[in-house]
This record gives sequence, structure tokens and C-alpha cells, in this order.
Amino acid sequence: MAGELREIDQALAAFLAEQRVFFVATAPTGAGGHVNCSPKGGDPLLVLGPTTVAWVDRFGSGVETVAHLRQNGRIVVMLCAFAGPPRIVRLHGRGRAVEPGDAEFAPLLQRCGGRRSGVRSIVVVEVARIANSCGFGVPLYDYRGERGRLAEWAEQKGEAGLRAYARAKNGASLDGLPALRRLDD
Repeated sequence: MAGELREIDQALAAFLAEQRVFFVATAPTGAGGHVNCSPKGGDPLLVLGPTTVAWVDRFGSGVETVAHLRQNGRIVVMLCAFAGPPRIVRLHGRGRAVEPGDAEFAPLLQRCGGRRSGVRSIVVVEVARIANSCGFGVPLYDYRGERGRLAEWAEQKGEAGLRAYARAKNGASLDGLPALRRLDD
């Protein structure tokens, strides 16, 4: 079942939309630095075109994905079927973080559902390689629901509190790479 696809067709788009969690991996340029792998959930992976995907990047304690994308753009997104037929899809490509204040942010946010609370950027990936494999080794799990704590935390902080948090925690990666650009907007 392993193989490559040329683009995201309707069947693959439906699979991507069904997944409740996906994983994102990035790394800084060079031999040093921390490789990062982050789980994403709550907001689905959105297909913008046959070779373009995006997701809402919400505030967190780390900002490695944004920093690595800003430095070199390399990224892989992995989705696994935890229910139904076994399947793993990896989307390799070049990504970028679109931040509030960027011209394309508002239209992208609308395409991603329009929820603004706790959004620090929208990550857009231009997919260069789509790898499809069996996933026979992926266990079955039952989805029980989303955790509400991140949304509650963002609401409690408010816009001013989130900006202060971003200045304190999201300006640079673990390795000191610059991350969010619009900390003072």
C-alpha cells in the first residue's frame, strides 16, 4: 500500500479532515539544535489546494515550529488513522507562519473557521511530496473529545495578556532562533 501521490485529491482531503490529531516535525539548519515534533489537534488540517495545507497555530509554551519555518521552511506533517482502515500519510514540504497583522492572515483565518482566541499564527505548507503507507503498526484508539483548557487559558489571558505571553515565551526557539515577528503590533 505504500506509495506517493501527486496531489491531495478528494479522497485524501476527506481522510485528512477526519483525523483528530496530526504531528508536525521540523528542525533547524545544521548539525546542532533541537529537532521538534509537535502534536496538533482541536483544529483540523485544512486543505487549501491540491498541494497546499494549513492549520491554526495556537499559543503554547514553545515556538519551535514557527522558528524552524522562519529559518529554513522544512517541515513534515504526519497523520495516522487511529480508527478505521490503517493508514499513515506524510506531507513533506516548505512551510511558513502567517501572523496576525500579515495581509493574508484575516482571509486565512476565515477559511480556518474564524475563531481568533488564542491564535498566534496560521501555518501554511506547500507540499512537495505526499507519502502514503499502510499503518498496520498504528494502534486503534477511541476519540473521547477535545480538551478545553487551552481555549479557557487564552480567554482568561485576553488579547493583551496573550501579547505579553508571546513577548515573554514565543520570541525565540529553544536554540535562540527568532520566531514570532509581530510581537509589538
